[in-house]
Amino acid sequence: MNLYTIGFTHKNAEQFFELIINNNIELLIDIRLNNKSQLSGFAKGDDIAYFLRSICQCNYTHCLEFAPTKEMLDGYKSKRITWVEYERQYLSLIESRRSCHNFMERFGSYKNICLLCSESTAEKCHRRLLAEMITVVRPDVELKHI
Repeated sequence: MNLYTIGFTHKNAEQFFELIINNNIELLIDIRLNNKSQLSGFAKGDDIAYFLRSICQCNYTHCLEFAPTKEMLDGYKSKRITWVEYERQYLSLIESRRSCHNFMERFGSYKNICLLCSESTAEKCHRRLLAEMITVVRPDVELKHI
């Protein structure tokens, strides 16, 4: 399996959907806490599901079990906690949920999966943390940030 990550900010719709098509993404897993924000533009929940299906022949699912808590996200955005603290809290949260352990059981039938969040790069985004956790549990998974 190939596991990709992508953020939608600083990309227009053409750039975003071309990346999905060019990497043969079969399933996009939305790991945002809130996928309904008007600020999301083309990446708003119901809209992105439609666009992925119609443009890319790609499935979509929103998985809150991979999202941070509102308190964690608000703390990081407001600079009450550092990235290092956010990272520690997120990793602990995902471990307590045991979300990575059943990832392959749930999604193992797909060859190319992509984790979606809003950050333009994976460097300081929970999608990178989650993807790296999945590759620890399943070292046969290839990881690529697009």
